[in-house]
Amino acid sequence: MYTLLIVFLLVSIIFSFLCSIWEAVLLSITPSYAQIQIQEGNDLGKTLQVFKENIDRPLAAILTLNTIAHTVGAIGVGAQATKIWGASIMSTAVVPVLMTLAILLLSEIIPKTIGANYWSELTPFTVRCLKVIMWVLAPLVFVSQIITKALKKDKSASVLSRADFGAMAELGSQQGVFDEGESNILRNLLRFNTIYAKNVMTPRTVMISADETLSIEEFHKQHPNLRFSRIPIFKDSQDHITGYVLKDEVLKKLVDGNGGDELASIRREVLVVKESFPIPELFSHFTAKREHIAVVVDDFGGTAGLVSMEDSKFLIQSSDGIETFVWGGHSCWGYLKTLQLMRKYESLTTILSRQKLDRWQRPDTYRQE
Repeated sequence: MYTLLIVFLLVSIIFSFLCSIWEAVLLSITPSYAQIQIQEGNDLGKTLQVFKENIDRPLAAILTLNTIAHTVGAIGVGAQATKIWGASIMSTAVVPVLMTLAILLLSEIIPKTIGANYWSELTPFTVRCLKVIMWVLAPLVFVSQIITKALKKDKSASVLSRADFGAMAELGSQQGVFDEGESNILRNLLRFNTIYAKNVMTPRTVMISADETLSIEEFHKQHPNLRFSRIPIFKDSQDHITGYVLKDEVLKKLVDGNGGDELASIRREVLVVKESFPIPELFSHFTAKREHIAVVVDDFGGTAGLVSMEDSKFLIQSSDGIETFVWGGHSCWGYLKTLQLMRKYESLTTILSRQKLDRWQRPDTYRQE
């Protein structure tokens, strides 16, 4: 009788121990680890992909086996204890308490701690065992799936959100995985889709432009110390921007003795976007078309301002990396707007030291677009 009691106890503890380890390992496997194994194309990766597509199946198998082990163990131990000690305090109080403590320590706390800490080493073992368990308990797993599918709230929702990635970037910085600058870049990238052209553009009121009928020589006389490399030109008014000219081509015309030509003769096409145009898409347009500036228009088609590639690039830079960019031109106003915007989101606590700010303000330290 003592032998049967010990057998029931050991069977219950051992199977429950394994189930707790498998559950802890399965829930500790990170999406990145699973993706790496999938890309390597080995059997482990293929199985993890199956588990990933339907995590309810392995979990149902684990919980089913764990429940069976606990139930059978409790019934068997209780029955044997009654046979040995009868209705004494030993079988009604001492044995149940010891059984509870054993299950709590040996099949819950210890195995789950082991599984959570050594999940990467135990993943191959867990995957092989779960394949067998899922096959043996297939009917019960099938029934469990039907129930869980009916109770699921959102079947297509991702397990990760933007907030999760932002939190991981912050934790990575605190734990030394990322530098502070790298963490800032990651967090700013996650906010990238909430920023629009109107948030970083140079307003029309401070935008430098010229009439396309103006001669190149006359334009140069009006702006002898111009630091802009790209100048929007318009027809009749700033609400009708027709393109832009390069300062290098203006100077080349003057050197070649063609200063009498109109600015329209060296006009280039310019991108036109709405105020609500997302910065990520704008950045893609800039890189795809190899352009650096775009005209921003309002809902009525009037010119609202100008946005440059530097305005969009700054949004993903950390405060430590600002001095690596040569700022200027129409991006100057957008730069200040961006600082205000990023302060609003509290993504930069220390923007620039006094020394860096003085460098940025001096005209000889930046090249304007």
